[in-house]
Amino acid sequence: MTEAIIEPDLPIIDPHHHLWDYRRVVPHLPPQTHPFEAILRQSPRYLLDELLADTGSGHNVIATVYIECGAFYRAAGPLELKPVGETEFVNGIAAMSASGSYDATRACAGIVGHADLGLGDGVAAVLDAHIAAGGGRFRGIRHGMAQDADPAVLGPLVRASADFARDPAVHKAVGHFAARRLSLDLWALEPQLPGLVDLARAFPDVAMVVDHVGTPLGLGHYAGRRDERFALWADNIRALAACPNVMVKLGGLAMPFCGFEGMGPEVRPSSEMLATAWRPYIETCIEAFGADRAMFESNFPVDRWGADYPTLWNAFKRIVAGASNTEKAALFAGSAARFYRLDGLA
Repeated sequence: MTEAIIEPDLPIIDPHHHLWDYRRVVPHLPPQTHPFEAILRQSPRYLLDELLADTGSGHNVIATVYIECGAFYRAAGPLELKPVGETEFVNGIAAMSASGSYDATRACAGIVGHADLGLGDGVAAVLDAHIAAGGGRFRGIRHGMAQDADPAVLGPLVRASADFARDPAVHKAVGHFAARRLSLDLWALEPQLPGLVDLARAFPDVAMVVDHVGTPLGLGHYAGRRDERFALWADNIRALAACPNVMVKLGGLAMPFCGFEGMGPEVRPSSEMLATAWRPYIETCIEAFGADRAMFESNFPVDRWGADYPTLWNAFKRIVAGASNTEKAALFAGSAARFYRLDGLA
């Protein structure tokens, strides 16, 4: 049953979504061994049409920011430059959207690509290639730092090396960001947050954003322990919030990694149920960072695993129902527009 849209006129900038086409990959997936594989089966194709079907499903999504997901890499050329193909592809999608031939949503108004931060100083040429390919839309880099020794936690996802955020080569690479006005999206798991604190402190002139409220865990050896680990997660979130160059994305809680009960591709929880489950995490982040340094995100189509698009945003609106209009304007659009330099959109 479709829910009525809450506050349908509230402007939203969705600062975290992906595009991909894995239709040729999905038939060859092995029998499912991890819930993440269900995401690819659920959404094997997610391109402009699918994105606009979601953004046009009732909420007032005025723009989006694309976040890298390893799709549409160049088929040839130097290995370190292959991720630039993703930026080239997404810039074409953004140009299609900006033409006005589709709908009013400015899809992919900002682009966050991938570069191997393990390249150290060698990353500079990759950053410049992304900037050149981005048509004025390229804003920064995400190199997933998520890692856990238990393979049941991340499943098929490529994992970074242990303590990636403290790697000296990574620090050399991040040293090239500030001069280019590039930001850094940080996806790490809850136990890794102290490493992100160290990275943020080492580069106070680089704008950073923590994805998915720091990804609390409820799979593998963390199963059944999310509540007992909440206080430690909250302490680390407050430590990150003490770094003025860091912001936080409020979302990602419909992914399977978090281990919330009553979510999954076969069940569609109501926005009331989602708001109840997610409220402690989102309220803690807003209290720590403030509305001006926090932004709601869809993380689609990944978060489709646990919720559909309109219900997801209804849940967010329920959680902050008591916020002021100024706070809501920041949380749903203003903070994202400022962080990703989307001039004139909020």
